[in-house]
Amino acid sequence: MPSQSPFPALDIPKTNLLSYLFPTGADDDDKPLWITSNNELSALSPNQLLSLVKRVAAGFVRLGIGRGDVVAVFTPNHIYVPVIYLATVGYGAVFTGFNPAYTVGELVHLMKDSKAKVIFVHPQLLGPASEAAQEAGLSESSLILFSDGKDGIQSPGIQDWRTYFGSSSEASCWKWDNYDSKEAEARIATINYSSGTTGLPKGVMVTHGNIIANIVQTTFIRYHLTLKTRAMERWLGFLPLYHAYGQLYTILMACKLRIPVYVMESFELRKFLRAIQQYEITNLQIAPPILIMLDKRPEVKEYDLSSVREVVCGAAPVPLELQTRISQRFGFKFTLGWGMTELTCTGTSIPGGMVENTGSVGFLLPNMEAKLIDEAGYEVSTGHRGEILIKGPNVCLGYWENASATKGLFDEDGWLKTGDVAIKNSEGLFWIELIKVNGLQVAPAELEAKLLENEHVADAGVVGITLDDNEWPKAYVVLKEQSKQKVSPSDIAQWIETRVAKHKYLRGGVSFVGQIPKLASGKIQRKVLREWVREEVQQRQKGQRLLAKI
Repeated sequence: MPSQSPFPALDIPKTNLLSYLFPTGADDDDKPLWITSNNELSALSPNQLLSLVKRVAAGFVRLGIGRGDVVAVFTPNHIYVPVIYLATVGYGAVFTGFNPAYTVGELVHLMKDSKAKVIFVHPQLLGPASEAAQEAGLSESSLILFSDGKDGIQSPGIQDWRTYFGSSSEASCWKWDNYDSKEAEARIATINYSSGTTGLPKGVMVTHGNIIANIVQTTFIRYHLTLKTRAMERWLGFLPLYHAYGQLYTILMACKLRIPVYVMESFELRKFLRAIQQYEITNLQIAPPILIMLDKRPEVKEYDLSSVREVVCGAAPVPLELQTRISQRFGFKFTLGWGMTELTCTGTSIPGGMVENTGSVGFLLPNMEAKLIDEAGYEVSTGHRGEILIKGPNVCLGYWENASATKGLFDEDGWLKTGDVAIKNSEGLFWIELIKVNGLQVAPAELEAKLLENEHVADAGVVGITLDDNEWPKAYVVLKEQSKQKVSPSDIAQWIETRVAKHKYLRGGVSFVGQIPKLASGKIQRKVLREWVREEVQQRQKGQRLLAKI
């Protein structure tokens, strides 16, 4: 039987996202909420943000933007990204973000795939944006300079975004639509891109209803145990705002909960550490690679991080020994979670205030249900591995302009196929795929990330292989074209041994393959890797039987 969230079902409003964030249609909160991390004087209060949202939305009319049109941003983080996000979504258009590190070729694909009507481009990125727009067949008028200073910037043929503001009177008259339940569940708010097997990103369609549901769910799981004792929080917004994780916390939850967030343009370790110390940041939302930096980099010792009370960590499993070392060294309380773009953001989490030190990614969020299935599609029993299938109000509609990929995302009963393998215990706690080596946990995602640091490795997938009754990590590696014939599997195995603890050695072997199997979401198809392992074990056993006969 599918398992239900252990928490009571929540009443989730079904309306326009702006109606949820600003239920009265106005805001008189003038305390700075979005603050530029390297310049405290550059900040926006909820009142200022909403005023700008209305002016931008009023100006969309003269830009020819209609309901359902796509509005893109191509920019590093800054405090005005929430303005474009909320103006677009509240207006009834669709927001999408392009990774500022993308090449011209990658931008061309996103411009064509998203069918963006206009693209707000940071001045630093105007060169690649213009080149990509030309290749994609977009007119130069579709590009709008998205500066983050008080004064507009002019460029030949391209106007600064402030020139398109509606007037104060137009803004005061502009009202957003209040959606009913049906429209909230159907109206696309954002397209967040998720990489697929071919490397071409696919757009995940997330509705107003999905976003509101995930805010309500995540807020509950974070605070329901600590509601009466919750202290003032300060966040650091370095997660990219083209990504669901950054959007959920830096834009949406910060706005709803009125938590000040210091926005960083991008992640740089020293700037990150300096901001924590300077602003006495209390809560961090991070990914495992940053934990590894905190654990290993010597410059961390130069900064005072004692203000940090809680660390929310998602995006990939966190090795238990790393979590333990960080907790003991800094005193952080960890809230681990699991999610994916197709779930809006979060799917499971350890409740805030709960002490959990086994490496679990927590319980299903309220209003969700899940089941774990084996390779044959049958549900597995408690304590056994299986692929996670999910249902819930935060599950996306599917992939933008890609019916075949959408069809493959769901099974015939409407369950979202996540591609992630997990174990669930009798209490409802989940653990994402881990390899057990002599009782110690090894996270495949950690070894995969480490392998990608090798100059010869283009992609990698790690899975457990059982040899002589012992489980060991086994790596499937895609070599870069120029590295083929230059390195051997043993070279890769020896390289990894200089960078990880002994129980993480690739004792299961390294095999070179042409491609790592992935879902359209970009998730590695672990069950395919396990099928490869099963075939390899069978071949080894056949060989051993033949040798025994000789």
